[in-house]
Amino acid sequence: MKKVVLVPILGMFLLFFATTHVSATETTVKLGIVDLNKAVNESSQGKKATVELESAIKGKQEELDGKGKAFEKLKSQIDAQGSAMSAEVRKNKEDELERLTREYQRELSDSRKEMQKKENELTGHIVKELREIINIIAHEDRYDLIIDKIPTLVLFEDNGLDITDKVIKKLDEKKK
Repeated sequence: MKKVVLVPILGMFLLFFATTHVSATETTVKLGIVDLNKAVNESSQGKKATVELESAIKGKQEELDGKGKAFEKLKSQIDAQGSAMSAEVRKNKEDELERLTREYQRELSDSRKEMQKKENELTGHIVKELREIINIIAHEDRYDLIIDKIPTLVLFEDNGLDITDKVIKKLDEKKK
């Protein structure tokens, strides 16, 4: 009795999956790929942000270089005159060197965090605008799916799917 009930149900499932497969193969899906990193870096806003960030990095680097030179000067002084110094003077110099080393490392770490924060601020609004433009393009050109081109996730792509240049162009036009 169980076999008699099971056969029609199994037959209905097979029929359902067969018709679903046929209809799925007849449906076309429009896909697009956008390289957000490229769009941020090559857009006019992204280029301005890069210049601003490089300027800030250069300023921080000059500041850190000055402190690094003071550190190196004290280190070479201890190395050159260390044996001629009294134990107390040498200990004071070594303590000062250790303090400068900690300050330098802390400032280096703080600078990296500050530059990362500044980069996020500069590019964050660009990415937000890019997402809005991608959404507009998706609706205008009737895309079903647009994904970010992340090299570790996208193993193969047809170059015809990449709409990055179109997105960059539309962003630049929006800002003019």
